[in-house]
Amino acid sequence: MQAEARLKANDRKFFNLVTEAVLSNPFLDERVEILKKILPGFKRDLKNGDYRLMSIMPGLSERISRLERKGLGNLQHFKEEEDRLLLKRAFLLQLYLSFIQEFDNLIQNQLSFGQTPAEVPFAKKILSNLSSRGLSEKEGLHYLALFFQLRRAFYFIDHALVGDCPSMRKLRLALWNNIFTFDVNIYDQHLWNRMEDFSTILEGETGTGKGSAAAAIGKSGFIPFDPKKKKFTHNFNETFMTLNLTHYPESLIESELFGHRKGAFTGAVEDYKGIFERCRAHQSLFLDEIGDITVPVQTKLLQVIQERIFTPVGSHRQKRFEGRVIAATNRSITELRRQGHFRSDFYYRLCSDVITVPTLRQRIKESPSELDQMVNLLVTRTTGQKNQGLANMVLGALRKSLPPDYQWPGNV
Repeated sequence: MQAEARLKANDRKFFNLVTEAVLSNPFLDERVEILKKILPGFKRDLKNGDYRLMSIMPGLSERISRLERKGLGNLQHFKEEEDRLLLKRAFLLQLYLSFIQEFDNLIQNQLSFGQTPAEVPFAKKILSNLSSRGLSEKEGLHYLALFFQLRRAFYFIDHALVGDCPSMRKLRLALWNNIFTFDVNIYDQHLWNRMEDFSTILEGETGTGKGSAAAAIGKSGFIPFDPKKKKFTHNFNETFMTLNLTHYPESLIESELFGHRKGAFTGAVEDYKGIFERCRAHQSLFLDEIGDITVPVQTKLLQVIQERIFTPVGSHRQKRFEGRVIAATNRSITELRRQGHFRSDFYYRLCSDVITVPTLRQRIKESPSELDQMVNLLVTRTTGQKNQGLANMVLGALRKSLPPDYQWPGNV
C-alpha cells in the first residue's frame, strides 16, 4: 500500500485539538478550555467529571467518515509521520468513545463477578476495527487493554470519591496522574508496563479515605487481554491487595509480609506464602499504617522495594516481587524521620509520589455542600436507595446538634 495522502490543514488542526483534549487529565480544568476551542459555547458540567468528552464525537466521526469516503481510513495511506500519529489517536478516540457503555457494563459485571475475569464479548469488534485502521495485532491488544484501564481509572476516581470542593478535585487530579503520569502519551509509549517501579505514599488523618484513594489506584492498573480466553488476564478486584500493618504483632509481621518455611518457628507447621509473594505482576499492594512499623522491618521492606527481592522466614531462597507498592499513614513521616523512627532511605524509595487526602473539616470549609453530598451517599449506602427526605432529616439533626466550628475529628 503506497503512502501518498496528506491531511488538510483544517483536519490537522482539528485532530491536534482532539489529541490535546484526549491526552489531558480529565479532572483538569484546562480540558474545558481545549474543548471550547473544538466546540464554541461548550460549558463545564460538574456532574460529569470527564467534561463530556462524548460531545466531540459527532465532529470527530464526520471528519473520519469524510476520509473513509475518499478511501483514506487506513494509516498506511498517509505519507507524513505526523499525519499518521494524529490519525492514529483520532481513530483510537473514536473507537474508545464508541464502546464506553460496553466498558462501563464490563466494570459493573466484574464488580459482582467475584475473582474470575468476565468474558469480553465486544473485544473482537474492537480488535477488528483496529486492524482495519492499519494497527498490528500486538498494537490492537495493547490498546484494548489501555481502553479498559482508562475507563476503570475514570470510574474509580470519579465514583469512589465523593465531593467536588477544590481539595477533592485536586485529589482526583493527583490520582489520575499517579496512574498515567502527567503525560498519557509517554505512559502509553514507555511506562505502561513499568509502573511497579513507582511507589506511592498516601498521607492523611484517620478516616479521610486513604483506603478508597489507594483502591482507585490499585484497581486501575494495566491488565493485559488474553485473546485465546477472550478475557482480561485478571479481574481488577484481585489486582488490589491490602495489609494493615498494625493488625500483626512484631513477631508475626515478617511472616505475613514475606512468608515462612515449615519449621521456621514454633507454630510454623507448613509453608506459608506472604503477601509479597501473593502479589504478582499487574497487581498493587496497599500497606496501611506504614508509619507504625519498626526500623528493622523498614530495613527489610526497603530491600524489597529497592531490589525487588525478598526471602521468606526460615528460607535461604530469594523470591521476586513483581507488584506495585502503595503505602499510607496517618502520622507525620517528617516528624517520625526527625525522631529517628522512620528511615530516610526507606522514605525516599516510597515517595515516587506523595498524595495528601484532605480532611473533612477542610472540605466542608471549602464547600459546605460537601456535607450534603456525604450524607446523601451514606443514606443511600445504608438504605440501599436514594432517600432525600431521610437525608434532610439527618442533615437537620447534624446542624442542630453540632457547633458551626465543629472539627469533624473522625473525618469521613
